[in-house]
Amino acid sequence: MANANTAPVVMLSAPQAAAEHVAPRRLVAFLIMVFGMFMSILDIQIVSASLTEIQAGLSASSSEVSWVQTAYLIAEVIAIPLSGFLSRALGTRLLFALSASGFTLASLACGFATSIDEMILWRAIQGFLGAGMIPTVFASAYTVFPRSKFHIVGPIIGLVATLAPTVGPTVGGYITDVMSWNWLFFINVGPGIIITVGVLALVDFDQPNFALLDRFDWWGLIFMAGFLGALEYVLEEGPQYEWMQDASVAICAVVCGSSAVAFFWRVLTADEPIVDLRAFVNRNFSIGCLLQFCIGIGLYGLTYIYPRYLAEVRGYSALMIGETMFVSGVTMFLMAPVVGNLMQRIDMRYIIAFGLIVFGLGCYQMTSITRDYDFYELILPQILRGIGMMCAMVPTNNIALGTLSPDRVKNASGLFNLMRNLGGAVGLAVINEVLNDRTDLHISRLQDRVTWGNTTAVETLNMLTERLQGMGDATLMAMKQLSQIVHRQAVVMGYGDAFFILTLFYLGLSFLVILLKKPAALGAAPAH
Repeated sequence: MANANTAPVVMLSAPQAAAEHVAPRRLVAFLIMVFGMFMSILDIQIVSASLTEIQAGLSASSSEVSWVQTAYLIAEVIAIPLSGFLSRALGTRLLFALSASGFTLASLACGFATSIDEMILWRAIQGFLGAGMIPTVFASAYTVFPRSKFHIVGPIIGLVATLAPTVGPTVGGYITDVMSWNWLFFINVGPGIIITVGVLALVDFDQPNFALLDRFDWWGLIFMAGFLGALEYVLEEGPQYEWMQDASVAICAVVCGSSAVAFFWRVLTADEPIVDLRAFVNRNFSIGCLLQFCIGIGLYGLTYIYPRYLAEVRGYSALMIGETMFVSGVTMFLMAPVVGNLMQRIDMRYIIAFGLIVFGLGCYQMTSITRDYDFYELILPQILRGIGMMCAMVPTNNIALGTLSPDRVKNASGLFNLMRNLGGAVGLAVINEVLNDRTDLHISRLQDRVTWGNTTAVETLNMLTERLQGMGDATLMAMKQLSQIVHRQAVVMGYGDAFFILTLFYLGLSFLVILLKKPAALGAAPAH
């Protein structure tokens, strides 16, 4: 009887062990896809440090060259949620290969662009086609691999999602400095071909369902494009054009609002909606999306605010900015295996809270910023930023996507990645607005104090006048220099205010983890 009772246990252990095994072919295929995702996310920020060189090379105005970035972001934010439907219809293999090959061809066209109009068009195509790679990798990570491997694949995709935008200015600055801006795009061609061929040869995760294409919701796509595209434009252009005081921003705001209403009506009533919102019924996915949105604010916001300070106040070149920003990238790389190990031992909610608090402390370190802050003053804030970002993002990915049923992960992955990008867009808009408003306020306050009754101001003016003697109207030139000093100080104080707001935001956000349901340990079987 003892043998009869124990036999089923032995028999069951073999399939379970087989299910835990990951074939080397699949692992290699997944790593190739991860590299494609890295390229796609990297290209968001890779041009940010080299826009001046692109502007000069294409004889564009400053307002025109900003669209090199904006066009990519608008196209990408439309394509990311669409990837869930396309992944089910075309299959992971075909969708990823089409995305990688299209991204590669568009990169080649960007490198050969001879006018700003050509560049904007190809950047939009590049962003739209490349976007399909991002959520597809997330979906594959949480459907192809067994739950016991999530502590390995989770940090890998989390590292790529955080590291790529962080090192983008570094890579872009170095390439432009050593070669030319054209190579920001040519450098994608070789890896893009390898990724396309590798995916076609190795990926076998699922099968396509081409019948879904017959029910493709074109109206849903049009409404979604109007909603997300107009929203991205409003958030990108609003801060510099006084929001609704600009006609184009006001028109896009109306388009965004009306398209949003039509989009949600269509999604909730269509037989085969272009985006499936049912994943939001899962509490951990909903809270995870909110956390991802807020993490996106810090991820893209600080990738913007640090280079802007270094260029505007310190006068750093693109390469010097990249070298300074590299500290966060190294920290994230080193933290990835640490976070994977911690997720096996500690409740992931505590890791997320810890990460958000550390990220907030990194921002707090910058609230006392002065115009003398240099590489060494920025080391500790950047280390804290890297630790906090990895601890917050990787467990959030696992809690949000790792607990969903496999049939919902593909659509959910698109929505989840969309939230990070939208968070970044909102974060940039808010940070720009804070910097503009607080700088204006500090200029007004400082000018009120710089009067003939202020001993320090008078002494500074006299010192500048003496230094400029024999160089024309020394008094007038001294007044201009003093005005520049006041303006620079106001700008630095504006940065301090922005970091203070981010500090309060992330310390407060850490309490949001209370709403998450306790996830199962990574080595355990998922609850049914």
